[in-house]
Amino acid sequence: MSIGEMLAATVPMARTLNLQFLETSTERAVVSLPDQGEFHNHVGGPHAGAMFTLGESASGAIVLAAFGDQLSRAVPLAVSAEISYKKLAMGAVTATATLGRPAAEVVAQLDAGERPEFPVTIAIQRADGAVTGEMTVVWTLRPNG
Repeated sequence: MSIGEMLAATVPMARTLNLQFLETSTERAVVSLPDQGEFHNHVGGPHAGAMFTLGESASGAIVLAAFGDQLSRAVPLAVSAEISYKKLAMGAVTATATLGRPAAEVVAQLDAGERPEFPVTIAIQRADGAVTGEMTVVWTLRPNG
């Protein structure tokens, strides 16, 4: 099962929004929100809440790609999130997420018995490439037990 399929199967909101997981690797995750009238705002573009969910889902996809091999000993959890809406979003939008710290550094903290935190940055873009939003989600790997 791919990371996108796993997220769609386990996160009902990702299924509800019909998110499309285009790329998931340890380098980046790219997730698309199709243009769907039922998720529009008052000006006919994607609702801010749908774009937030898109960005958070992209961040979760890269976290699973980078730290999926740690799931037997730690649970990834979002700690905080911040989003800035830069331009009017219309039509389909795509979120591209990247890790803000090297994965090996995060795992080393986990190996040392710590609960590491790390940022994931996300750019949300329209089809024409314009960045409509920027987001940062801070994640942790909470050790089991």
